[in-house]
Formats: sequence, C-alpha cells, structure tokens
Amino acid sequence: MKLATIRTGTGTAAVRVDDDAAVELGAPDLGAFLARPGWKAGAAAADGPRHELAGLDYAPVVPRPEKVFCVGLNYRSHILEMGRELPQYPTLFAKFARALVGAYDDVELPAGSGQVDWEAELAVVIGTEVRHATPEQAAAAIAGYTVANDVTGRDFQYRSVQWLQGKTFERSTPVGPWLVVDGGTPGEISCEVDGDVVQKADTADLVFSPADLVAYISGLITLAPGDLILTGTPGGVGHARKPARYLSAGSRLLTRVEGLGEQRNTLVAGG
Repeated sequence: MKLATIRTGTGTAAVRVDDDAAVELGAPDLGAFLARPGWKAGAAAADGPRHELAGLDYAPVVPRPEKVFCVGLNYRSHILEMGRELPQYPTLFAKFARALVGAYDDVELPAGSGQVDWEAELAVVIGTEVRHATPEQAAAAIAGYTVANDVTGRDFQYRSVQWLQGKTFERSTPVGPWLVVDGGTPGEISCEVDGDVVQKADTADLVFSPADLVAYISGLITLAPGDLILTGTPGGVGHARKPARYLSAGSRLLTRVEGLGEQRNTLVAGG
C-alpha cells in the first residue's frame, strides 16, 4: 500500500495511491492521518474523492513532521570512503520541516555554498508513538519507508563539529513521493546526477538498521506519528571524489530505492 500527501486546488490531502487513481483519506496530510488510531485499516478501506494519477502534485510525504532525525556515517562503504571507523552509536543530527520538498519539486541551492553535495537515503516514517522501545516495539512503530536525498552544503557542514548548519537549508531535502506500507525490506539505493550513476548500494549495508535507529532514538525522546528518520547515505558522495564534484544550478538529481520509487529534482538558485 502506498500513501502520500498531494497538493490540490484547495490545499493538501492525504491519499492512498492505487494503480488507477489517488483516493483521499479524509485528512489534510499524511502526518495528521498517521496520528489517527487504526490508520492502516482506515487507509485500506478509504473510498473518498479520487484524483487521476497523471499530473499529481506530490508534497513531502509528511509536510510538517514534529521531528526529523538524520543519521550520519551509517553505510559501511561511506564510512570507509570518509576514512573513519565503524561507529559504536549512531551519529545523529536534525532537520526542520522547512527543509523538506516534494519528490519532483525543485531543490534550492543554499545561498553562499559552493560545495553542494548529494546523499541518497532510505527514510523511515513513524506510525505510532514510541518511547524506550524494545527491538520488537521499534519494528512495530515503523509505518513504512520512503525515499529522501539529504542535499548538503559541505562547506557549511564542516564549519564546526556540529553538522546541522550544512544540513537544514530551506527547500533542500526531497522526501517522497509516497510512503510504502508493508512493502517488505527495501533493496538497492541509487543516485544519478545529470545521468551519471554516482551512488549504488544495498540497504543491507546499513550499520544500524531502521529498527535499531528507532529503538536508540526512542531512548532519547518520544517518537511521534509522522516523525522522519533519514537513515544515512552510501558511498559515492561528491565531496569524497578526487577531484570533488558538486551540484550547481540546473543539475538533475534522480534518487531511487528499490521497491519504494524514485525522485526527480532539478537544482535551482536559492535564498
């Protein structure tokens, strides 16, 4: 089952994306819908207004999540290319909702950054409130998975040992197009820049699995329905290349996760 948030002429709407149409779920966005008890059964049974698939305008899967956690250095290949040792604990940082855009929206280049990089990521969406989760509770708290790209201003990121300032520029992080519920284990993750394959890996290369991350983060703070966790990027980022390669205005970004779909974004000048 695929769920999404779409933009309509009267605002946004949570929908179930079927093979022939998108069916409204009776909520303004997917974050609000996931906060309802029994949301999964409600989504399966929904029979609201329908929208043709052609031309759907996808908003971020959850437009205004309470929290967006991101994980650095979580693929073995990426850790090794950055010259680091495998971590004992997840490396966490945060984003804010203004950083998020839809799967086919333009991505804004951070003003003042000359080192804008790509980071294809598997994203987790939380489906139920969870605190101090056991591994079993953590797995059960995951509503499903979606695609993300943690577009990063490397020069801002490395101004200090704290990464947030390079990671949460406005309209920089595509998330979507949809949330896949009960879709099994996501497979290969990849990223193309202007038609060149720059990242390709299997999500099995993750050091900390999605359930590991939910369990760990829920020990720090309560995770709520609609919260996002970006699980980290594999090797192949532009900053680690010799010579380095970065994104610029007009760059075309294609991000895929097997079983979850793809994003297509164009880089434009930002504020």
